[in-house]
Amino acid sequence: MYDPTQLRTFLSVAQTLSFTQAARRLGLRQSTVSQHVRRLEDATGRQLFTRDTHSVELTEDGEAMLGFARRILDVHEQAAQFFTGTRLRGRLRFGASEDFVLTRLPEILERFRYEHPEVDLELTVELSGTLHEKLAAGELDLVLAKRRPKDPRGELVWHDELVWIGAQGLRLDPGRPVPLIVYPPPGITRELALRALERQGREWRIVCTSGSLNGLVAAARAGLGVMVHARGMIPPGLVRMPDRAELPEPGQVDFVVAHGRRRPSAQGAAHALAAAILSGGDRLHRTGGRAR
Repeated sequence: MYDPTQLRTFLSVAQTLSFTQAARRLGLRQSTVSQHVRRLEDATGRQLFTRDTHSVELTEDGEAMLGFARRILDVHEQAAQFFTGTRLRGRLRFGASEDFVLTRLPEILERFRYEHPEVDLELTVELSGTLHEKLAAGELDLVLAKRRPKDPRGELVWHDELVWIGAQGLRLDPGRPVPLIVYPPPGITRELALRALERQGREWRIVCTSGSLNGLVAAARAGLGVMVHARGMIPPGLVRMPDRAELPEPGQVDFVVAHGRRRPSAQGAAHALAAAILSGGDRLHRTGGRAR
């Protein structure tokens, strides 16, 4: 009843909230993307997106279609693999940034391992900047990480706003330096936080540095200071800082999957895992209990 090609296009638009970015991701013309969505809406008899010249948003029916589309495409892929008899093998060196420690990435990896049991998956969890360095050095085959502004590398999974977060009720003294909780270099959010404060002319001091997201979250929950984080991935127990804190806008960030140097033994597995991440991208910016 529902065309898999149209469902894939729908998922890309839902994850990027942009017909233009979805077209780039899929290698299609924007008019083709619009046509796929319109035909899917005709098939369902429901409007899946509200859109104007400035924004694209999922409707309630669109939110419901997300789950159906993923399941339909999962079954379609399983059937294709079963009847073609193709089985992926080899070693896949996959890197994921610390940002995904508290998300549902494990669910995607578990499903990948179930569907491709003969792939030896090696997982490296590191800072995004470090992962990109390892990818360039040929030490990883695929990474899921943030990328710096204006960096063209990688395929967009989703785009998010960066915000300042801290413990509920935390108040900052405007006469004192901003207490910062940050990743060590080459952390991308660290760089953007410091740059924003410097543009504002605001003094700051680092009260906690940790290469672990869990370490940063623990410090923030204890009320030691504030940190910059993706709006859609705020960890439980922390909240966005109110406007009265007068903190500068830290900017926006892209989360991408990026391929490394082509190793023939890993190429098929890397493409399969990248496809699984792209199709499940809306789940990655949710924790087990709430959107972060």
